[in-house]
Amino acid sequence: MPKNLVIVESPAKAKTIEGYLGKDFKVTSSYGHVRDLPKGENAIDIKNKFKPTYEVSPDKKEVIRELKKLVKEAETIFLASDDDREGEAISWHLKEVLNLKDENTKRIVFREITKTAIIKALESPRQIDLDLVNAQQARRILDRLVGFELSPVLWKKIKAGLSAGRVQSVAVRFIVDREREIEKFDATSSYKITALFDVEGKQLQAELPKKFDKKEEAEAFLKNCLEADFSIKSLETKPAKKTPAAPFTTSTLQQEASRKLYFSVAQTMNIAQKLYESGKITYMRTDSVNLSEDALKSAEDEIKGAFGNEYHHKRKFTSKSEGAQEAHEAIRPTDFSVTEAGKDRNEQRLYELIWKRAIASQMADAQLEKTNVSIAISNADQTLSASGEVIKFQGFLKVYLESTDEEDEEESTAKGLLPPLTVGQELELIEMKGRQSFTRPPARYTEASLVKKLEEMGIGRPSTYAPTISTIQKRNYVLKESREGTPRKYSEMVIKDGEFISADKTETTGTEKNKLFPTNIAMVVNDFLVEHFPNVIDFSFTAKVEKEFDHIAHGEQPWEEMIQNFYGAFHSKVEQTENIKRTDVNSSKELGIDPKTGKKIIARLGKFGPLVQIGEQEDEEKQFASMLKGQFIESMTLEDALELFKLPRDVGHFEDKKIVAAIGRFGPYIRHDGKFVSLGKEYDPLSVTEEEAIELIKAKREADAKKHIKSFDENPELQILNGRWGPYIKMGKNNFKIPKDKEAESLTYAETIDIIENQGEAKKGKAKPKKAAASKKKTKK
Repeated sequence: MPKNLVIVESPAKAKTIEGYLGKDFKVTSSYGHVRDLPKGENAIDIKNKFKPTYEVSPDKKEVIRELKKLVKEAETIFLASDDDREGEAISWHLKEVLNLKDENTKRIVFREITKTAIIKALESPRQIDLDLVNAQQARRILDRLVGFELSPVLWKKIKAGLSAGRVQSVAVRFIVDREREIEKFDATSSYKITALFDVEGKQLQAELPKKFDKKEEAEAFLKNCLEADFSIKSLETKPAKKTPAAPFTTSTLQQEASRKLYFSVAQTMNIAQKLYESGKITYMRTDSVNLSEDALKSAEDEIKGAFGNEYHHKRKFTSKSEGAQEAHEAIRPTDFSVTEAGKDRNEQRLYELIWKRAIASQMADAQLEKTNVSIAISNADQTLSASGEVIKFQGFLKVYLESTDEEDEEESTAKGLLPPLTVGQELELIEMKGRQSFTRPPARYTEASLVKKLEEMGIGRPSTYAPTISTIQKRNYVLKESREGTPRKYSEMVIKDGEFISADKTETTGTEKNKLFPTNIAMVVNDFLVEHFPNVIDFSFTAKVEKEFDHIAHGEQPWEEMIQNFYGAFHSKVEQTENIKRTDVNSSKELGIDPKTGKKIIARLGKFGPLVQIGEQEDEEKQFASMLKGQFIESMTLEDALELFKLPRDVGHFEDKKIVAAIGRFGPYIRHDGKFVSLGKEYDPLSVTEEEAIELIKAKREADAKKHIKSFDENPELQILNGRWGPYIKMGKNNFKIPKDKEAESLTYAETIDIIENQGEAKKGKAKPKKAAASKKKTKK
C-alpha cells in the first residue's frame, strides 16, 4: 500500500494528480465538503460565542468510512484542497473528522494542476491556516443566522416558502431598483443629422456634432442644405494606441464568456472547473490579475515564436480590489504552447478565450492613426464631422479584443478607412438625413453586468457570484429571459437629388435578450427588507462585512467578535417584526371600483403568483384574474385589471367544441376539448383569433403524435416516446434510455421490460420492473 495519501476535493482532480505522482502516492477525493451545519436551530450556539455544531453530510458517510481506512494505511497524509478559504475549510473539516494528527498531516496548496506545481507543493507543505478557516466559518455562520432568522419572518408577513440571504437579497435589490428606474424613465427625443458624400466613387459618412431638440429646427437645417455646397475645411491626423486588458479574474471571465460565448455565469464556472481539474488552466476562483514569472516567460516565448519579437511587451498588472491576493494568479493556461483543450466544444471555446486574453495581455500595443475631418457648409456656420481609423500595427489585436456591456445609444458613424481627401476639396452630397432618436432608459442587468456591479460595489467574492445569481433565479425572485419590443413611431427627413422628403416610420424598441427581470414577489420582499432590515440589504454595509471577512482571514479580528457586532442589532430587528401586521405589508394595491359590480378591484400576490381580484377577501363571490408576464402590482391600473377580467375569453369553435383563451399558473393558454395548448410569447390571450387558435391546436396534435411511438396493452403506464434527445422508454414517472443497437419502433413488451431491468435505475428514482410485471397480470384479468 502507498505510504503517502493525498486528499483532494474532486475525483477528476484526483485522477489528474495521480498521473503525476509515483507508486508511493495514493490520490483520493473527498467529493467536496464533508461536514456542514445541520438544519434546525441547534446548529449554532448563540449564547456560547456562536459556537457551530457540524455534522457529516448523510451522502458523505460512506466517503468518510473509506477515507478512514486509507488514513490508517498511510504514513503521511497530504490535504490538497483548493487554495482559498473554502478549500482551507475543507482541509480543516477533514482533519477534524478523520482525527488526523499534526505530526503526519501536511497541508499543500497549488493553483494549477501540473507536475511541476504538484511536486513544488509537496516540497513546501504547511499547517492548516486557521485564520482562513475562521473567515470561511464566519461567512457560513453569518449567512445561516441571516437566512434562519429572516426567512420565517417573510413566511409570516408575506408568503410561505420565501427566503432571504445577505448577498442574494442585495443582488435582487439591484435588479428591482433598476426596473423602477426604467419604469420612471421618460424618454426625450432629438434629431440627429447624418450625411453621405461621393468622393470619386467612394463614400464618405459624416454627421453634425450637435443634435436638434425640435423637428422644426432639423427641418430648417436640412432645407437650407438643399442650396449648399460642401467642402473639406480641415484634416487632422494623429497617432493613437490601444492597450490590452489584464488577464482574466473570475468576474471578468464570467463577463466576457457571457458577451462572447453567451454562457451563463454558472455554465462558465462549471466548464472552467473541468479545465482546471484536467490541468489545462490555473485555479478559476481568483480576483488577482497577476501572472507569475514562469508564466510571463512562457507567454513571451509563445508570442515571439508565433508572431515575432516586435509583438511582445512584458506587462505586470495590479488588482484594484482591496482584498485581492497578489500572491495568487489570474486565470491563464498552464502551458501557453497548448492551444487545444480536448474534444468538448464548449471547453475548447472557453480555453481559447482564456488563452487569447492571457497572451494578448503580454503583447505590444496596437498602433493606430486617427483622422478627423471637418466639412464646411457654404451657407451655414455649422460644420459636419467625419472620422476614420487605420491600424498601423496590430499588436495584441492580432489575437484578441475585449467586448463591453455598453449599448450604444445609436449607431455612430462607421470608423474605417477614409477615401483620399485634401483641404478645400469639394464633395458631392448623395443624401442628408435627419432622424428622430430617443434617449434610452438604463439597461436591465444581464448575468455578466450584475457580476460586474457586485464586484464594483465590493459585494461577494469570486466564489459567490455564480451561486448567488443561480439562487435568485431558482427562488423565483428573478427571471432570466428575452422579451419582444414594442412598436414606436419616429420621424425621418431626407434631402436627396434636390428634394426634401419627410415621413413617419415605425421601429421596434425595448427588445431584451437574456436580461434579468424582477418578479412581483421580489419587489414586495425587497421593499419589506429595505424598510425593516436596512443593514442587511444596504450596499455599503454588505461591502463592509466582506472587508471584515478579509480582516479575519489576515488574523486581524476574532470571528466571534465580528458576528456579535452584527447579530445584536439584527436579532433585535427580527423581534420587532412580531408587531408588524400582515395587512401592513405593501403586497397589494387598491385599483378602483368595478363598473359592473360596484365592488373594489385589488391587485395582490396569490398562491400561484400575482393576480387582480374583484371583491374583498371575505366576499364569497369574489373573482380572480392572473396578471400577465411583465405586469407589476405597483404599476397596475384599473384599466389594466378590467382587460384581464375579459379572460377566460371565448375565441370561437373547432370541431363543434368551444375554444377558450385564458391565463393559468404557467402562462397564457387556449383550451379545447379538455386539452390545453400554451400560447407562448407570440400570442396575446386577449387578441388571439379563432384561425390562429385552430392552427395551434393542430400543431399541438401533430407534435404529440410525433412524440408517441408506441404503447402496450399489457401495461398502460409503459410507453415509448420521442424526446429532445431521441426515443426513450417512459414507465410511470421514470425514464429509461434505449440502447443504440435497438430500434424504438420494433421493441416488444418483453424487450422493453428487459431494458428497464438491465438499467436498474432511472433518472428520477429507482425502476420497479417487478411492479410492471404485476401490472401485466392485472391487465390480463
